Amino acid sequence: MARGDVTRQDLTRAARALFAERGYAGVGTEEIVARAGVTRGALYHHFDDKKDLFRVVHEELEQALVAGIGDRLAGIDDPWDALVTGVRAFLDACTDPAMIRIALLDAPAVLGWAEWREIDARYGLGLITGGLQNAMDRGVFTPREVQPLAHLLMGALTEAAMVIANASDHETARREVEPPLVALLEGLRE
Repeated sequence: MARGDVTRQDLTRAARALFAERGYAGVGTEEIVARAGVTRGALYHHFDDKKDLFRVVHEELEQALVAGIGDRLAGIDDPWDALVTGVRAFLDACTDPAMIRIALLDAPAVLGWAEWREIDARYGLGLITGGLQNAMDRGVFTPREVQPLAHLLMGALTEAAMVIANASDHETARREVEPPLVALLEGLRE
């Protein structure tokens, strides 16, 4: 790995840990570069500013989320089981402190709703669309326009994530939002 790539990785790793611990507003660039063991010049060589660094950290978190869900789906052939497993994997990830702080609490405010939603859709919408289309193709769900349905399901998942993130007890909130989400999916069955 090239030195520049290592530096960039060190910066994103340090920023992720700090953002997860204290949030975007509670972390200064001086602290990020000190934790990464690099100079401020290195930070601004790789990123436009702190917000740009945050955006990259958020996107890496979203990539890891989708990869983790994909790992949980590996080997599941039944479309229904795959969708329910995907929902559960997503909800489980929403109890992670880094996910809560970075992706759910800070990202909408730091990046703005439109950019936050675009990033969320870029990583998650394809997974949701594929799962729904697979269930329709295999006769588990009544055929419908898949894109609008995928957007609506993504909205329900996002709202469930926000309920978890803003709850005083994340695990209890996670357990409480799962049954209604599965019931929504049940309503799509043929």
